Amino acid sequence: MKVRVRFAPSPTGPLHIGGVRTALYNYLFAKQHGGDFLLRIEDTDAARLVPGAEEYINESLQWLGIKVDEGVKEGGAYAPYKQSERKEIYKHFVEQLLSEGKAYYAFDTPEELEAKRLEIKNFQYDASTRILMCNSLTLSETEVQQRINNKEQYVVRLRIEPNKEIHVFDVIRGEVVVNSSILDDKVLFKSSDGLPTYHLANVVDDHLMEISHVIRGEEWLPSAPLHVLLYRAFGWEKNMPQFAHLPLLLKPEGNGKLSKRDGDRLGFPVFPLEWKDPKTGDVSTGYRETGYYPEAVINFLALLGWHPETDQEIFSMQELIEQFSFERCSKSGAKFDFEKAKWFNHHYLQQKSIDELVKDFQSILISKGVIAENKIVAKVIALMRERINFAQELWETTSYFFVSPTIYDEKSVQKHWKPDTKQQLSELMSKIETMADFGSNKVEDEAQIMEWIKNKEYKVGNIMNPFRIALVGASKGPHIFDLTTIVGKEETLRRINKAIEAIQ
Repeated sequence: MKVRVRFAPSPTGPLHIGGVRTALYNYLFAKQHGGDFLLRIEDTDAARLVPGAEEYINESLQWLGIKVDEGVKEGGAYAPYKQSERKEIYKHFVEQLLSEGKAYYAFDTPEELEAKRLEIKNFQYDASTRILMCNSLTLSETEVQQRINNKEQYVVRLRIEPNKEIHVFDVIRGEVVVNSSILDDKVLFKSSDGLPTYHLANVVDDHLMEISHVIRGEEWLPSAPLHVLLYRAFGWEKNMPQFAHLPLLLKPEGNGKLSKRDGDRLGFPVFPLEWKDPKTGDVSTGYRETGYYPEAVINFLALLGWHPETDQEIFSMQELIEQFSFERCSKSGAKFDFEKAKWFNHHYLQQKSIDELVKDFQSILISKGVIAENKIVAKVIALMRERINFAQELWETTSYFFVSPTIYDEKSVQKHWKPDTKQQLSELMSKIETMADFGSNKVEDEAQIMEWIKNKEYKVGNIMNPFRIALVGASKGPHIFDLTTIVGKEETLRRINKAIEAIQ
């Protein structure tokens, strides 16, 4: 059977980073076996649908390089790929279960169900309680038909036989055995909107779309026994897909499932792209807008719940496809280490060409009102790129290359600005003015200035620390003569003179 997998999100909001990992693992497995990766939109819960969410899902996968073979946008032989457009298909299979006595109509109102929950402790709608309820197992056929003709709302429930062992084989977790008595008679279809529930729609679609493997999050493991029962009810057992339930993504502290609140609390994104809530207008940042490269996000997520055979950490998408295996997937949850995510982004930033980074940085410079030649910008990036994790950090890290300081760090001034600093810096200015080629060769510049300091019998720190404050505005930055080579002689003199006048 050809490997065919599906990622089937519900468009009820932005795609969580845990969902992205599920999509990635599906994609890696499919491509490793020359198979197909499907994107199916599960929109049967109309009350929870959010405008723009479906488009967000597509854009996220596209940005990350997870290419969809079949889906709503791409089309395919098994279209439509949106469940709300498959109503008639599901009705056919609901009728099949009803006609074979494997499902039944239930007319219980929400009020009646709530009353029964209050009456019976730990109530669930199953073989022991359905005889007490209002359904086609307790009503006459005539009354059932009359209620349907009168447009009374109903649901269709799966008729689960009690005390039967249900065996589910999971390629990550092994065999799971569940007794059917712990399951309730799940709702498969609702007359109120003419749509199936998740359980029926998934099983029917997975079968009709010839899905070979269902790879999803651990939170869906409890639904697997029910899906096995549905496959049996339809007589599709021989074509049942293999299940693989992935470990949860855990909070950075490791206690509990990763949530948006954790990202807000600790300052990291939990969505691939920025998301604006259409109801509240609240904006949640995304990995793309924070400055992450898609390659870094893919590499980081791949190692959350799966580990390679070696200590290798940096993988291209093709290398991940070649090496991925369920055998090396963890059964326990994976802590979300957002600092490690920065480390990955730092690595991929270093791999970018200077020209790529110049293009990114020029747009930032222009937004700051700075006009700089590409060759100067390139020199700054080459000098400072090792110090940053994101391209957006270039301005904060290098702004003093392009704009002279207007304020001076108080702690740096208190520590390094002595009573005789102004006099010494004035003498330094005079020395630099005599150096005809100052700024053209950093090695020669440094040698001459150090020789001058020695001859004057000054302490190196008493000259160089205030020199740095004058150039940068604080005790930070690269090697001083790397800086002066880029800003040039005239700007160096101007900044020293400005500091002499400004700092009291």
